[in-house]
Amino acid sequence: MIILINKVVEQLNPINTGNRVRVIDVIRGFCLLGILIANMLTFQYGMYGLDNMSLFNPTSLDTIAYQVLNITVVGSFVPIFMFLFGYSLYKLRESLVNRSLKPKWPLVRRFLMLIILGVIHSLLLWEGDILAFYGGVGFLLLLFVKRKPKTLIIWGILLSLVIPGLSYNTNNMTATEETQIQAYVTKSIEIYGKGTYSEISKFRLTEDPLGLPPGAMIILLIFIAPIVMIPTFLFGIAAAKKEWFHNSRCERRRYIWGTATLLPLGLGFKSIAILQPDSPWSGVLLAAGGQMLALGYISALALILSYLSNGSLLVSAFEAIGRMSITNYLMQTVICTTIFYGYGLGWFGQISILNGFLLALLIYSVQAVLTTLLFRWFKNGPFERILRMWTYFSRDGKPRASRKVVNDPTLNTSV
Repeated sequence: MIILINKVVEQLNPINTGNRVRVIDVIRGFCLLGILIANMLTFQYGMYGLDNMSLFNPTSLDTIAYQVLNITVVGSFVPIFMFLFGYSLYKLRESLVNRSLKPKWPLVRRFLMLIILGVIHSLLLWEGDILAFYGGVGFLLLLFVKRKPKTLIIWGILLSLVIPGLSYNTNNMTATEETQIQAYVTKSIEIYGKGTYSEISKFRLTEDPLGLPPGAMIILLIFIAPIVMIPTFLFGIAAAKKEWFHNSRCERRRYIWGTATLLPLGLGFKSIAILQPDSPWSGVLLAAGGQMLALGYISALALILSYLSNGSLLVSAFEAIGRMSITNYLMQTVICTTIFYGYGLGWFGQISILNGFLLALLIYSVQAVLTTLLFRWFKNGPFERILRMWTYFSRDGKPRASRKVVNDPTLNTSV
């Protein structure tokens, strides 16, 4: 298994622009498309509506499309973001260390701002936020960021083997719970589709079919979920330490190997889990398959990028989205909630899954054009700028020279 993970991450191809590793931004940009397609299902039907599609009178085509998206998209693009977050975290820390700056407090401030943005996003707009999750996991990653790549990979593999096992036979739901959830979904169709902003906000923040204590979901996202999802983050840190994204185009054979190995395994595991949901192993296969498929997608994207010209419009568009990922992610929420919720167009539960998929492509395409144009005048998106200013406590979003230190033993990047 260690050899497998090593070979997967070694496949990544370098496309550098200045101090940035361009392939990171390109893959992040493509990943945001997958995130939007997966989130579109939630915008259309709600968190609990996805598992109760019968209440929306789906057609046969909807059922097929839902299964296809569950296998190929849902749960397999967020892990890519996790990998890239771990990679970028190490690169940011390395950049600070190379400038003789103490990295601890800038990173802590960055994680706090992600949590703040995430909580505001969740409270004001949509419950499907992931920014708070990333902020929470950042603090946990501080325990690992100085470890050797081999240590990180071993920890990642061990956790990858143990954590999915927690999903064994977790599909059982009592009749009472099923009734409560169906009643919740039925009510959500009316509220989300026709309600005002205040009515929808109240419903999101107060109604809970599972009867969890107030704030339980936020605690779950910020403190518990990071422990469960940490393996992919660790692989990302290991990749950054080994500079596996800085290989030359001669590494295409390894890209092909990773694509040919992990894509089929990931798709196979997820297919079994989705098509046989009552199996006690479905949760295990879904968790393992999602992570394998994510690494397979990274390999496939690296392979494709190795053949594309650096001046390709497609590559530039994905790169622009990736460099402004937080702003575009938040704007996707604003756009989609306005389209589907009652204070906007009120399309909640009204359009097919296929049309939702096409809508996601349209929204992303418009974002790609606007973001590319925006970079002609600005170096960062508005939320990226805020994050940088808060991280470095500077108006220009750059590290302050007065915070330099020299020969500080705590700045060692490996243990």
